[in-house]
Amino acid sequence: MQLRWKFKPWLVLVLVGLLGGAAQAQDYDPNGSLTFATNADPTLNPWAPNAVVESNLINELIFEPLVRYNKKDLTPSPGLATSWKVAPDGLSWTFNLRKGVKWSDGKPFTADDVAFTYNNIALNKKLGATGGNLYAPLSKVEVIDPYTVRFVLNTPFSSLPYYLAYFTGILPKHILGDAENPLTLADFNKKNPVGTGPYKVAEFVSGSYVRLVKNDSYWGGPPKVASVVFKIVPDPNTQMAQLLGGELDMVTVTNPALLAGIERNPKLKLIRQNQNIYYFVALNQNDPRFKDVRVRQALLYAIDRKAIIDAVLKGYGEIATGPIAPLQKLFYRKDVPSYAFDPKKAQELLKQAGWVPGPDGVLTKDGKPLEIDMPTGQFGYLVPATLLVQQYWKAIGVKANVKVMEWNAYIQQMFVNRQYQATLAWWSTPPTPDVSPYYQSSSADKGQNIPNFKSAELDKLLEDGRKATSLRSQVLAYLQMQRFVAEQLPYLYLWYPDILTVRDDKIGGMVDLNQAVAFQYASEWFVKR
Repeated sequence: MQLRWKFKPWLVLVLVGLLGGAAQAQDYDPNGSLTFATNADPTLNPWAPNAVVESNLINELIFEPLVRYNKKDLTPSPGLATSWKVAPDGLSWTFNLRKGVKWSDGKPFTADDVAFTYNNIALNKKLGATGGNLYAPLSKVEVIDPYTVRFVLNTPFSSLPYYLAYFTGILPKHILGDAENPLTLADFNKKNPVGTGPYKVAEFVSGSYVRLVKNDSYWGGPPKVASVVFKIVPDPNTQMAQLLGGELDMVTVTNPALLAGIERNPKLKLIRQNQNIYYFVALNQNDPRFKDVRVRQALLYAIDRKAIIDAVLKGYGEIATGPIAPLQKLFYRKDVPSYAFDPKKAQELLKQAGWVPGPDGVLTKDGKPLEIDMPTGQFGYLVPATLLVQQYWKAIGVKANVKVMEWNAYIQQMFVNRQYQATLAWWSTPPTPDVSPYYQSSSADKGQNIPNFKSAELDKLLEDGRKATSLRSQVLAYLQMQRFVAEQLPYLYLWYPDILTVRDDKIGGMVDLNQAVAFQYASEWFVKR
């Protein structure tokens, strides 16, 4: 008997799909582990006041936000919320939540958790939640049903979805709801946090490491990497040495001078990213000396920013003109007032402001020297850049007293307690031109407005931007804002850095566009065989 084979295209596609799936399953190690570094003990609670750069990326793996950033263009995309809609008057947003999501302890995630996170934590001013003031326009979150919430606003907030995606993981009401302060529970923050993310904490050894393992309850399916370890390594030189030695699989390079030798290792890949980050000198404007805009302008004219970029960043950056980075191509503008290095201009402005040389060369006014206390933290570019600023200011008769501090202590003193006169730092912000939380008068003293700059005119410009609905009106509003801050200098803008990451080629599935986005999609990572 002769068998006849009839060609069936659909069958070929099925076979190819099955074979491809089998090949993909063999391309990664299901027991693989990755080891990264962080610079200090993290706080495993995204809203804790002292949870910043040492904690942010770890928390992205444990706690999920309502909204994530799109992997291609950073626009808001579904996270714990699957869809959302703004009311015609702009005064409320309704979010439909993902069903079937469980916390890492197996309990169901519901709208009550969202309402608890925002009503009881973010909006509770007594707690001082990090990022809480980002939501100043938010009045409350209403629970419509177990899988629907409404964000009720006191003023339009067109960029709300962008902010909801920015290091704002939802917290479990059933664990923290009865706590007197849900941000300070050591058992949760340093031992056993409960989240909805792809990973959960298996072990936390202070000063040594945090080990994460798969969250078997994760709604997106089991992650492809079995465990992720974050070693606590404060020194960037040690981080790079451990990367070259195979003890770490990825390092964010905070000193480009350490890249020497990377090109000789074919297993290591250098990723150069643009992000919405700008470095600055913040002058605490509760100090009356810094309320005079001529003083602020003079101190910026005195800094050779190009020389710092060349010397400290090894050219991996460009001079900053304001809070909107070049990454935001539609909104970024260069045609605003700038401050090219000009020590003579700096001295002229200080003279106009009443500062004259004293017997020791330090400028004085009313018998008091222009002497500035300037703490800095042991992280990345901060210490070498601060020391260079100290020398530039010394050349025009300004004395800066630099104090180098351990990172966590620096954050507590500078950011939480505001005990500083000047400091060099940076902001990493959502990819939106709405920078209200970092500049509004209402955010001074205890919010993200680090310099405590207060201006009714700037408040109005920021409010106009948030109310703008069309792209054209937004562009116009934020152009005016950029011109204002370039003239008034709430911050002394220094540079936009390139983010340099070196990672082992064995890591697959990681987004190159943006570091925060890469961690929002950690369930897609895999370790190549």
